[in-house]
Amino acid sequence: MEHRGLDAYGYFEREGSLGQVPGEFRGVVAAARERIGEAYGRRLHSAYLYGSVPRGTARPGRSDLDLLLVLHRAPADEDRDAADVLALGLDEDFAEIDGAGILLQDKATVLSEAERFDLGWFLACLCTPLLGADLAEHLPRYRPDSLLARETNGDLADVLPTWRTRAREASAPDEYRKLSRIFARRLVRTGFTLVMPRWGGWTSDLAESAEVFGTYYPQRAAQMRAAAAVALDPVADPAVLRTYIEDLGPWLADEYTARHGTKTPRT
Repeated sequence: MEHRGLDAYGYFEREGSLGQVPGEFRGVVAAARERIGEAYGRRLHSAYLYGSVPRGTARPGRSDLDLLLVLHRAPADEDRDAADVLALGLDEDFAEIDGAGILLQDKATVLSEAERFDLGWFLACLCTPLLGADLAEHLPRYRPDSLLARETNGDLADVLPTWRTRAREASAPDEYRKLSRIFARRLVRTGFTLVMPRWGGWTSDLAESAEVFGTYYPQRAAQMRAAAAVALDPVADPAVLRTYIEDLGPWLADEYTARHGTKTPRT
């Protein structure tokens, strides 16, 4: 039987581990662990890696380093400033990565009922512990069901107006490339979670996600495969952004709402 990221009981298996980090990235991961501890000290509850580096699929010079930092209390301006400095320093000091991204959260939010099937699921299933006590021990096990689909990506319709504004304000090739990567990644992941309950499994691989989506929506399969390619190799073409915000994005948002409903509003 195909594995599809689940255990024998149909629950998510946590993806990634420090043991899967490719040799080329072990130096930046070690530096991140040390610098996070120095920057946040006792304010830090725990730190996690996620993305291609702990999954073992990162490409030297092409992949970014993704980090989730959970603080004991809600992040303040000084915490956000420290994250910016930390991310910039890692990017400048290690040619192996193409940028570093740091998400800041607090323990209460991660464990809250509102975030149980979004941020909580993300930490428990997609994040690899790097520092501190693992909050996944306080979270439930998860299945690839419609509730999870709704709470993870059921807000695409709310995101599209912001995308339109960002695309309209962009003008330089680097800006177009950055936006094409952001938009394409989100669309492919949303397309996958749209069909995830029917497929009955999980994958973070963007190419596989597009292929799985295409088996249920063959009329949109070519578009989603193209988006997966852009997510891995961004393009500086504003026409690509227009297809995302005027065609694929609105269609996907409507189909998602019809099948799973909309994400619970956050206060």
